[in-house]
This record gives sequence, C-alpha cells and structure tokens, in this order.
Amino acid sequence: MSKVLIIGAGGVGRVTTFKCAQHPEVFTGIMLASRTKSKCDVIAADVREQLGYQAIETAAVDAENVPELVALIRAYQPELVIHVALPYQDLTIMDACLETGVHYLDTANYEPKEEAKFEYSWQWAYQDRFKEKGILAILGCGFDPGVTSIFTARAAKHFFDEIHYLDIVDANAGDHGKAFATNFNPEINIREITQKGRYWENGQWIETEPHEIMKVLNYPDIGPKNSYLIYHEELESLVKNFPTIKRARFWMTFGDEYLTHLRVIQNIGMAGIEPVMHKGMEIIPLEFLKSVLPDPGDLGENYTGETSIGCRVRGIKDGQEKTYYIWNNCSHEAAFKETGAQGVSYTTGVPAMTGAMMLLTGKWGGTGVKNVEEFDPDPFLDVLGKHGLEWHEAENVDLEL
Repeated sequence: MSKVLIIGAGGVGRVTTFKCAQHPEVFTGIMLASRTKSKCDVIAADVREQLGYQAIETAAVDAENVPELVALIRAYQPELVIHVALPYQDLTIMDACLETGVHYLDTANYEPKEEAKFEYSWQWAYQDRFKEKGILAILGCGFDPGVTSIFTARAAKHFFDEIHYLDIVDANAGDHGKAFATNFNPEINIREITQKGRYWENGQWIETEPHEIMKVLNYPDIGPKNSYLIYHEELESLVKNFPTIKRARFWMTFGDEYLTHLRVIQNIGMAGIEPVMHKGMEIIPLEFLKSVLPDPGDLGENYTGETSIGCRVRGIKDGQEKTYYIWNNCSHEAAFKETGAQGVSYTTGVPAMTGAMMLLTGKWGGTGVKNVEEFDPDPFLDVLGKHGLEWHEAENVDLEL
C-alpha cells in the first residue's frame, strides 16, 4: 500500500520497524535511517531473518540537517515519515516533510536542547503550513503520550458526557538487574523526571517541586507502588481538547533506589545541560552521563516483570457521577521475545506503527497538525490488542485518586 521512512534506530525504532514489517499488506516498503547506519543494518538484518520481510533499506541521516532529510525523503519517496528518534529533532523533520509534501508522525513533543522544557506550541505553530501543503502531522503517537490520549478520547466518546477529573498512571514494575538505568534515552528521561511537577486544576497550571507529591496506588497484576506526580506533555493537549476537565494529573512510579541515584546525579552536577570545561574541551554533563549509562536498547534480554499504564477518569454521564479505568499491562519478557526490545520500547513502538496504519489505511485523515486524541479512537483501539497491547476497562471502580 505505502512506503514509510522510519527515523531512529534505538529500542523504539527497532519495535516500530518489526511491527511495520509484520504488516506487509500496509507497509510495502521500509527505509530505516539514523545517524549511525550500522544500527539500522542490524535491525534490518533481524527483520529479514526473523520475519522474512525483504523490502527494507537503510541509510545514514543527520535528523537535525534539513537538506539531508529532504534529499533522503525525495530519493525514497515515502508516504509517511515516522519519527522515533529524539524530540530535539521534531522541527527539522517537520520542516523536511513540509518541503517534500510527506505526512509526519512522532511519539514525543519538541524539546529544545538548551532548555529542559517540552511543550506543543512549537509544533502547533505548523498548523497552517501543513494545511496549506495538504499534509498531516500526527503528534504524540506513543503510549504516553499516545495511547493514554486515545484512552481519554474513548472515555469521552463512550462513557461520559463530561470528563471532570483525569489521572494518568504509569507503573514500571520491571527489573532489569542494573544498579541504575533509564528505560529510554537517558538524556531525555533524566531531563523529564527532574523537572518541577505540574498539573492542571480549575483552569490553571499548579507547579510543585520535583517528586513532592506521592501516593501509593494499586496497579492491576502488580499491586501497590509509590507513584509520584510529575508533568507530562499529553496533559497540555488533553486539557485543550477536552475543556470540561477540571483537574488533570500524571503519576509515575519510582523505586527508592532509583530516586537516590537520581538525587546523587543532580547533586554532583551530572544532570546539567550547560557546557562545562573538561581537559580543555567543552562537554555537557548529561550527555557524558548518557555515554556511561546502560543503553536502554540493551536492557531487554534480562528484563522481568511488566508495565501498567492507564487512565483513571471521573465525570458525569446522564446527570450521574461515574468512574472509569482503562489500562494496558505489558510484559518485558514477551516484548523481548517478539522484537528483541524491552517493554517500554514496545509500548511506544506498537502505537507508532498502529497510528501509521490508521493514516495509511484512511482510518485517520485530514490535514494540519493534530494530537492523537483528535481522531476517532475506535479503529485504533480495535486493532491495538491484536498488535500486542491488549487493553482492559472497568466502570464505577475505586480510582484511589
């Protein structure tokens, strides 16, 4: 049906490539590109050997170089660019898509290198240009953001007249056996979770100190976990697209040992993003730290346990208050067995492929720049379980929040 260009050859790129190759009736050709072509070659070889999918090519590209991107897109002529590399590169890839008239999809919103801050304003500013070009940009099609936003859209469509309270809950109860490691790019991960917390309440953002607010929440098949209020990007688009929401929060689990390591990293300056001099050279402490931490893409082989991510919603239906909980649990072992990547990469890569399928098969359409909750959630969720991420829901349960 269509060729796609996948940019990024980390764990998420691996999963996305594997999942696209499982559906040759939709993805008739795949170009996998990253700064390091050898990483792409390894994934492509595994796809050919394990899935028998031969219509895969690889290339080297600097995703921050628009002319390089444009040249690659024009040479390969994909219908869609699936961006699963770094959020620093969102805008350059969007620029290249604009220049070539190719659709765009990503899993995380733009974040400038020089500031630990992420928000959608930079990408939303492309709305008119993408419309004029007649192409579509799908933003945040991972799990959170992504499936959590689509879960919210399902709640609004089928279960509530008004959503009033939304809590997104994200637990990783897995064990990778490392003293300290991050489940996705360390640079992005550490920047994200060391920021101040923020949540939406009564029409304004409330700021908290990092990890200031903690609640013990129970997760299906996992049990109680310390869950900390942090800021996460989908809150920004969800309160915009569902204006009846009175309060929206995001909770993520962290173990005590993980938080201790994190505090030490911050206290000794290794989480810094400002250049420092080292032996006559400028280095970024966080970039150096990334180089000595375990590669998230290598964690899968010995990873046990599972993740549990979902939405706990309270609101009104037919004049009565009701509650609703929708979630997915993902096994690290099962994810690795299928794709050679751990569960956190799997829960991002599967939705990226599914969103791409929605666009290429005409289930999602339009032009401009859209967050995933602006599309019909039903066709996406109809196939998500078949793609490896089964979801569950319960009405009128104790949300604990």
